[in-house]
Amino acid sequence: MKAEFTVRTQQFQVNKLLNRKQFAVVINHPNWNGTVPKSKIIEKLTSLYKVPDQNQVSVFGLKTKFGGGKTVGFGFIYDDVASLKRIEPNYRLIRYGLSKEKRQTARKTLKEKRHRLSKLRGTAKGGKKKK
Repeated sequence: MKAEFTVRTQQFQVNKLLNRKQFAVVINHPNWNGTVPKSKIIEKLTSLYKVPDQNQVSVFGLKTKFGGGKTVGFGFIYDDVASLKRIEPNYRLIRYGLSKEKRQTARKTLKEKRHRLSKLRGTAKGGKKKK
C-alpha cells in the first residue's frame, strides 16, 4: 500500500520586493510513518503551482505535530533561480545543492600559526624582501 499525503498552503502572500510567493505549508499524512521527505513536498508544490523548475521552491521549518499525521512548515516559490540564489541563506542553498560549502581553516590552526609567526622577526614572517 502506498502512503498518501496532501499538501495545503495557508497565509499565501505575494512578495514583489523579494520576487517570491510565501506561505505556510500544511501536510496531512495520516498513514505515513514519520515525516514526509522535503523532496516529495517540493514535488507536489511544483505541480500544484505549475512552477517550471523545482529549484525555485524552498521548503523549511517543518515540524510534525505530536502524534503524527500532520506537519506544518514554511515555503517560498521564487520567480527565478537567480533571485533564490541572491536571497536565500547560504546554508539552505547548500542543502538544496545550489551552492558549495566553503571549507574554512580551523580556529585552532589559525591561532597556532599566529603564535608561531609572533616568535619570528623581520622578513622571516613572510614580509616582502627589499631589493
